[in-house]
Amino acid sequence: MHYPLCIILTVLVFPIFSPLQANAANELHDQSVEPPSPFSSALKTLQGQINHTFQDIGLLRRAMTHASYSEENNKALSVLGTFIIETSVSLHYLRKNIDISGKDLSRRVAEISKVNSSCAVDAMRLGLHKVIRVSPKTDSSAPAVVCSGFRAIFGAVAIDTGKSDDAKKVFWYVHGSDIGRAVAL
Repeated sequence: MHYPLCIILTVLVFPIFSPLQANAANELHDQSVEPPSPFSSALKTLQGQINHTFQDIGLLRRAMTHASYSEENNKALSVLGTFIIETSVSLHYLRKNIDISGKDLSRRVAEISKVNSSCAVDAMRLGLHKVIRVSPKTDSSAPAVVCSGFRAIFGAVAIDTGKSDDAKKVFWYVHGSDIGRAVAL
């Protein structure tokens, strides 16, 4: 009689305690701290450099992912970032001189947006060539690569906060208030 009672208890007790043990093991695993990846650490540092903490870090990850690395990349964010930079610079010059000619304004905006000038300088100063993810065949320090990442940061900030003005503030923080001159971080 003891034998069937042991089987019945085993059949009834085992299903109750097994999930409890599995749950305890999962909780213990969830509490373990895994060291951050070098990319995650670089993103954290970058957030400090630009003075913006992302609510959705995935946006910054995408901003720092070149098209050569993944289909989920920074192209669209870079386009948005370009428009934000150009609008911000245009507003800056028009506030200073409402009578500025369209030709002069376009020239000044182009100076800031040029890949081989201010954009690449600001990007390299931030060390984006060390952060941006590219394919093994792509040079992460190429001006077009770092500039796309630089512009994408501002697109990512705008999406993160829902406000292009926040992205403009980050741009001026990074670029500096003196147009044509990048500030040292």
